[in-house]
Amino acid sequence: MMQNLPLFIGLRYIRSKRRTGFVSFVSGFSFGAMALGVMALIIVLSVMNGLAGQIYSRVLNVVPHMVLQSADGTSAPLADIQRQGEQLLADDSVQAVAPFVQGYAMLRLQNRSEGVQVQGIDPAREQAVSEIDNQMLLGDFSLLAPGEFGAIIGAQTARTLGAVVGDRIRMTLPIVSATPMGVFAREKNITVIGVFEVGAQVDSGLLFLHLTDAQRLYRRGDNVDGLRMRLAEPMAAVDIAQGLRTNLPQEYRLVDWQEQLGSLSAAIRMEKVVVGLLLAIVIAVAAFNIVANLVMMVSEKRKDIAVLRSMGTSAGQVVGIFMVQGTMTGLFGIAVGALVGCLLGATVGDVVAWFEQLLGATVFDPDVYYTTTLPSILLSQDVLAVCGGAVLMSLLATVYPAWQASRVQPAEALRYDH
Repeated sequence: MMQNLPLFIGLRYIRSKRRTGFVSFVSGFSFGAMALGVMALIIVLSVMNGLAGQIYSRVLNVVPHMVLQSADGTSAPLADIQRQGEQLLADDSVQAVAPFVQGYAMLRLQNRSEGVQVQGIDPAREQAVSEIDNQMLLGDFSLLAPGEFGAIIGAQTARTLGAVVGDRIRMTLPIVSATPMGVFAREKNITVIGVFEVGAQVDSGLLFLHLTDAQRLYRRGDNVDGLRMRLAEPMAAVDIAQGLRTNLPQEYRLVDWQEQLGSLSAAIRMEKVVVGLLLAIVIAVAAFNIVANLVMMVSEKRKDIAVLRSMGTSAGQVVGIFMVQGTMTGLFGIAVGALVGCLLGATVGDVVAWFEQLLGATVFDPDVYYTTTLPSILLSQDVLAVCGGAVLMSLLATVYPAWQASRVQPAEALRYDH
C-alpha cells in the first residue's frame, strides 16, 4: 500500500472537490489547453503532410524521378548512355528511361523577359517517363517535332511573358558566337506550341524543346546530357538510388528527385518545423497552467501534506503524489486531444467540404490556389512525436511544485493552520 500511496492519493486529489473554485478552474483550463494544443498540432501537421504530398505528386508529373548523367557533368554519346540505361531497366524499380539535353536561356517577348531551364526531350520516349502530355493547358504535346523549334512552356512563364500558343519568342543562350562583327550571345526565335500547368513551382522557369533542336542549340552534336528515369516507387528514390549505385560505373552518377528539388524539400521541412514549434506554444501554455494549478494545490493541501509527513510519508512520496496529479491532468488532456486530432486529421478534407456545401462558400478559390480541396495525411510518427513532447512537458511541469510540496515542514504547517 505504501508503494502505491502516491498514485492513490494523486488520483484522489484529481477527483476531489476543491474548496477554492479558482483552483478547479485552472485545472480545467490546463486540461482544455493541453487537449486543444495536441489536437491542433496533429491536425495542422496532417494538413501540411497532405499539401506536401500533393505538391510532390504534381511536380513529379514533370520532373524525372531520377537522372543518370556523367560524373563530371559533361555530355556523353547517346549510344553509350543508352547502353547503361538498358542495364538499369533490368532492375524492377526502374520503369522507363528517356534521353535529355539540359541548358539555360533567357526568353524575351516584347518588353518582358523570363529565365528558364531548357529541357530537350524525345516526345515518343518522354511519355513513358513523365506525364507532361497529360498536363497540357493549351496546345498539343505531340506537335513537338524536330527542326521546328517549337517550345512548350509553363503556365506561370506564359503569364509572365504574356505569351499564347503561336507566339514567337526570342531565346538568348549563355553561349557566345564569334562573328566578323564581334562576339555575341547566341539567339534563336522559337514558337510556343503548348502551355502546361501542374500547379507547382515548375510552372515557372521550365521549357521543353525537341531533343534534336536542343542538341543543335547547345552544340551537343549526337551527345546527350543524361537519361530521365521513371521509378516504380518515386517516394523511395533515395533508397533505390543507393541500391543502383552499387553496380554503376564510376563515370556515371545518379541524382534522385529529392536532390534535384533540394530547396523545395528543405523549404517544406522547415515550414513544418516552424509551424509545429509555433503551435507547441499552446501545449507550453497548458504546461504552465499545470504548474500554477499544482502550486495552488500545494498551498491548499499544506495541512494534508503535514499530516502525511507526520504519519511517516517520505519526501519522495510527497513528490510522487503531486507529480501523479499534474501528469495525469496532462495525460487526460493529451488522450482527448490525440483522439479528436486523429479523427479530424484523417477527415479534415471531408469536414471542410461539408462546411462549404452547408454554407455555400468556397474555401479554396481555384483561380487563386493550386487546389480546391484540403488534403491531409495522418502519420503515426507525427502523432507519437506530438504526444511524446506533450507528456514530457507535462512531466516537467510537475517537478517544481512537487519539490515545493516535499519541503513543507509538518510542525510549522500544523502550528499555523486554523
